[in-house]
Amino acid sequence: MASGIFAILDDIAALMDDVAVTAKIAARKTAGILGDDLAVNAEKATGFLASRELPVLWKITKGSLVNKLIIVPIALLLNAFFPVAIKIILVLGGFYLAYEGVEKIIEYFFHRSKAGHEVAATTKQDDSDPEKAKIRSAVTTDFILSVEIVIIALGTVLQENITVQILTVSIVALLATIGVYGIVALIVRMDDVGYKLIKSSNEKGFIASLGLLLVKSLPMIIRILAVVGTIALILVSGGIFVHNIEYIHHLLPSIAPIIKEFVIGLLAGIVAVAIITGSKKVVSLFKN
Repeated sequence: MASGIFAILDDIAALMDDVAVTAKIAARKTAGILGDDLAVNAEKATGFLASRELPVLWKITKGSLVNKLIIVPIALLLNAFFPVAIKIILVLGGFYLAYEGVEKIIEYFFHRSKAGHEVAATTKQDDSDPEKAKIRSAVTTDFILSVEIVIIALGTVLQENITVQILTVSIVALLATIGVYGIVALIVRMDDVGYKLIKSSNEKGFIASLGLLLVKSLPMIIRILAVVGTIALILVSGGIFVHNIEYIHHLLPSIAPIIKEFVIGLLAGIVAVAIITGSKKVVSLFKN
């Protein structure tokens, strides 16, 4: 009896060792997309009233966890029974990310003065539609990025048994959510920490200077994240097309991969924006 229990414990220990190794490899493989995920979601989680930042971020985090709960089992099942569907989902997601990125660029250059574009940051947001819309957008974008994270993680353990696959992908998915949104929470509360440091030091000395630096740095970091997040959307979408469409993968091999991915993502985004804008105009004509 005792020997049977110890044998089970040995099996569990061996399994956890295998999972630890595969999770470490998968985490390294997904590091790039996690960086993009951080930039994109940090930009999407900002622009709210200070009192709403953490509640909004918590809603996005819960949405991200739900995304992972949906994606992980579906990815495992599709990989086992219908692997081509994963590529189709990724490509469709790539068009969505490209659309989001190009739409932000167009909005910045051509619609900045229009009323209502920054409404989420300037109006009362307790249960406002602008806040809900931004949360939905953030959760949708997280879904696409989560699909790629899960697929990349799954790709590193295809030779392992199903138990290791499930545990490895689940761990990476969970760490991705906790890590990304934990860092985002620290970023959006930088100014509060800064104010507390200034107040606790009576506005004198090194602590006060550090607090002032945190307060002054936050707007700059948010602006940088807005730019980096937009670029990341386009790069991730371009990367999806390059790695999942054979023709594009072999197209222009002499061009640096990052430039190739950015150009393809940008072109895909322009096409997506044109199609969606045209569709909206057609629908509005029929309504009128």
